[in-house]
Amino acid sequence: MSKQPPKTFMGHPRGLLTLSLTEFWERFSYYGMRTILIYYIYYAVSEGGLGFDKPTALSIMSIYGSLVYLASTIGGFVSDRLLGPRKTVFWGGVLIMFGHIVLALPLAATGLFVSIALIVLGTGLLKPNVSEMVGDLYAPEDIRRDSGFSIFVMGINFGSLLAPLIVAWVQDKVNFHAGFSLAAIGMFIGLIYYVWSGKKTINPIDNLAPDPLRPEELRPLLKKVGLGLAALVIVLAAMAGLHGLTIENVILLITIIAVAVPVVYFVMMLTSPKVTKIERSRVWAYVPLFIAAVIFWAIEEQGSAVLATFANTQVRLNIGSFHILPGWFQMLNPFFILVYGPLFALLWVRLGKRQPSSPKKFVYGLIFTALSYLVMVAPVALFGPYEKVSPLWLVLSWAIVEVAEMLISPVGLSVTTKLAPKAFSSQMMSMWFLADAAGQAVNAQIVRWYTPQTEIAYFAVIAIVTAVFAVVLWLLSPRIEKLMAGVN
Repeated sequence: MSKQPPKTFMGHPRGLLTLSLTEFWERFSYYGMRTILIYYIYYAVSEGGLGFDKPTALSIMSIYGSLVYLASTIGGFVSDRLLGPRKTVFWGGVLIMFGHIVLALPLAATGLFVSIALIVLGTGLLKPNVSEMVGDLYAPEDIRRDSGFSIFVMGINFGSLLAPLIVAWVQDKVNFHAGFSLAAIGMFIGLIYYVWSGKKTINPIDNLAPDPLRPEELRPLLKKVGLGLAALVIVLAAMAGLHGLTIENVILLITIIAVAVPVVYFVMMLTSPKVTKIERSRVWAYVPLFIAAVIFWAIEEQGSAVLATFANTQVRLNIGSFHILPGWFQMLNPFFILVYGPLFALLWVRLGKRQPSSPKKFVYGLIFTALSYLVMVAPVALFGPYEKVSPLWLVLSWAIVEVAEMLISPVGLSVTTKLAPKAFSSQMMSMWFLADAAGQAVNAQIVRWYTPQTEIAYFAVIAIVTAVFAVVLWLLSPRIEKLMAGVN
């Protein structure tokens, strides 16, 4: 009797469907919350918000996003050394669900900060390991890998597309807390499906930690954690003693940490005896790609802060009798990914070995990233900072930056799994999310400069810096390709 071939999903391993739907619900919960969070932070208390000033709200929004991805270092370690990817993802989802539940309760600023702590830790456990498990579905030489990651990114963006539409509407018709409650429900549904479907479709290798912690390593680890916590307490105590324990200074401290952590990780991997010579060369190749990703995410992630504020204050929201909710503009990001996703997935498969190298894809992505912010200079230059402008300007900006995302995000996920040293597989995936963390940490400082009076300079300077680095990366591409040692 012949053995039945394994079931597939669009020509890919069935596990791709399981992991894509898990991320669908995680992204529904996360982006549903983010759709209305910036407004919740700076709206007046009488409007149901917390009443923070706009610069502080923008900075909190950015550092929140940075912390979410910074925590991926914890998720990578827990997965690699303790629980394995599958269990780590589950417990991350549980923490995320409880974080949204807290935000759904009327607990004012206290609820905001407790929710941040829970969602930050939960997303750090979940997100890098889901992506790592997608990589584990394919053999290293499988040419479907880039296409699979494109489908993965496209699939999870359905959740990101639906969330702003539904959550913003519920917030508008009821209140902020009702909107946040939908995020908790979404994560709960995702957990149920992950447990049920994952038993049959996830690669069994993901049940085990690839580099389990040995008993003799436990005491040194606890010592390092204790010293780290003690140093943090001392720094915070010193700030309090100097009357500097403010939200702004805490955000600055987190910014410094978010930029320093990836540097430490690179040093650790490059000096580890567990990393071979070829693996070390590939890590060096990853460094300039990482910097490019930091720049891209710094701009792309401003959509939920700077562009969200622009949408609320400087865009005409009434088209005849139809009123556009400002949160609905957050649908543009996933909408264009869903439009572009199939095209890019097909493009990479059709091109096969003739497709551009990963460094060249990053160069093209940065060029589009710069153009997306140059577009935002035009409406302010034409109509001034206080005149309401057409919503089509925001549509155009997002349409351009999402081309960049399709060139950088799925390709970056794929190349990270291919360049990762074996002993640091999940932790290397954490490095990809640390690029987002560093980008948003930088945002937490620069978004304070965004005001109606500085808009032209703000958008133009960021665009120029991005274009300059794109040229530098293009010049370095041949050297990077050589360091990648056979990986495209």
